[in-house]
Amino acid sequence: MNLNDGAGALAFSVAKRLKSKGHLVYFAGGCVRDDVMQKTPQDFDLATTATPDQVEALFPKTIPVGKQFGVILVVEGDKPFEVATFRGEGAYYDGRHPSEVFFTSPERDALRRDFTVNGLFFDPFEGKIIDYVSGVEDIRRKIIRAIGTPEERFEEDKLRLLRAIRFASTFGFEIDPGTWNAICAKSPQISDVSPERIREELIKILCRPGAARAFDLLSQSGLMKEILPEIERMKGVMQQPDFHPEGDVFIHTRLLLEKLEHPSLTLAFGALFHDVGKPPTFAIRDGRIKFYEHAPIGADMTRQIMRRLRFSNDEIESVSACVENHMKFADVQKMRSGKLKRFLVRPTFLEELELHRIDCQSSHGMLDNYYFLQEKLKEYAAEELKPKPFISGHELIQAGMKPGPAMKPLLEELYELQLEGQFKDREAALQYIRNRISSS
Repeated sequence: MNLNDGAGALAFSVAKRLKSKGHLVYFAGGCVRDDVMQKTPQDFDLATTATPDQVEALFPKTIPVGKQFGVILVVEGDKPFEVATFRGEGAYYDGRHPSEVFFTSPERDALRRDFTVNGLFFDPFEGKIIDYVSGVEDIRRKIIRAIGTPEERFEEDKLRLLRAIRFASTFGFEIDPGTWNAICAKSPQISDVSPERIREELIKILCRPGAARAFDLLSQSGLMKEILPEIERMKGVMQQPDFHPEGDVFIHTRLLLEKLEHPSLTLAFGALFHDVGKPPTFAIRDGRIKFYEHAPIGADMTRQIMRRLRFSNDEIESVSACVENHMKFADVQKMRSGKLKRFLVRPTFLEELELHRIDCQSSHGMLDNYYFLQEKLKEYAAEELKPKPFISGHELIQAGMKPGPAMKPLLEELYELQLEGQFKDREAALQYIRNRISSS
């Protein structure tokens, strides 16, 4: 483990100060796991015999984020480090918090953690791993296994049902049969977890490698129908074979997720929800499968789902824009240049373009519209694609137009004409308006 620079060196500095006062201190959890897996640790957590009060007294800048559970944030340099006292825990009555916390030995602390791969310690002074739970062996075997009795670990914190799937999918590990059986049996209890915590876990699952495998595990375990029943309903919803030879909507969505690597939240959830409107709009007309208005209906469903999971308003609007606009890519070669330019400058366009690419690759394979748009981006690269409009609603009223809903489409038309170069300046646009209003 590299402790000579960066976050590792700062964490080692925290450990040295604790040791200098006679406290036992180890690195704990994910940073040790990552090092064993030959990955560069991103976060360094420490576990120690020092009590929270002793930790606070030793360091000039601390934050008591979970002092009642023995956890203090120590700020070293400009980076915070979680320093936790070795602890044992009483029974969990609320599915998240222990009824009591008591300070104990490293071994007992390891035994109360979630999975063996996360139950490792590392002595930074001796340079050795302390493993009470066979975590190193499970990493080598690529196994996610609950520490002790799986049912008990999941009863303590039901979010661990999702965490198991995240670790398995992100790392490419299998889930131990006993642990998997407990996940399946307890999947209905995920509803005990707050929407905010579920949301954060879903973001970690979908915005990292292995999203397609997680999609499978969520469905197979029963967690999908509890958290995202709208996605589970995609199963068996067949599509027109000449455009979708891959199969039903569920399979198609999985294929999109398979093509994601490190997507943004907008792209990941845009891919997940892009066809969520297909199950309720399925129809057969003249012997062909149709999904009339599935994009706008899917966008409304996306907003409802994301509100249920307490996403931010900005996140909801970005993802729902991807869902609502994904079918418009079929028409881009028919758009007038002004309309096309407006299409290109929307905030989510680049993510929508990538969504369009993987959507096509996961179905009919035709990428002509994708390449057309790539060429247009190059063609317009030197242009100001979002200039200030020559005309506002105030100027329409001054020209004699009555305020009302007819103003919006006219303003859009005027802006598109401006983008097409039909007006050289504001005066030309005003003259166009005067002529338009006087002739109506």
